[in-house]
Amino acid sequence: QVQLVESGGGLVQPGGSLRLSCVASIDIFNDTHMAWYRQAPGKQRELVAWITSRDSTMYVDSVKGRFTISRDNARSTTYLQMNNLKPEDTAIYYCNNVGASHSWGQGTQVTVSS
Repeated sequence: QVQLVESGGGLVQPGGSLRLSCVASIDIFNDTHMAWYRQAPGKQRELVAWITSRDSTMYVDSVKGRFTISRDNARSTTYLQMNNLKPEDTAIYYCNNVGASHSWGQGTQVTVSS
């Protein structure tokens, strides 16, 4: 059973930064395309950013230039550096593989508010 454990969320003012981490107990993590998703209150979960096994990255338009996804294969960890945060970034953030075929973790709450 794959476990996904997210951390690093919190309360931050607009314009602030946070770095999220996700440790994944995936045997073939090095060969797995990983992604960050988020779910805002009253909205469906959405894909935010993803990184391939070869470190190619893609972002949705709303976070381009502000968020950076990266990975550390030795630690089976995926990161999301979030800069210039906006109130509309408030959500629970989750990681999963691309396609989200594993059970979801508990996520980490990000609240952007003054």
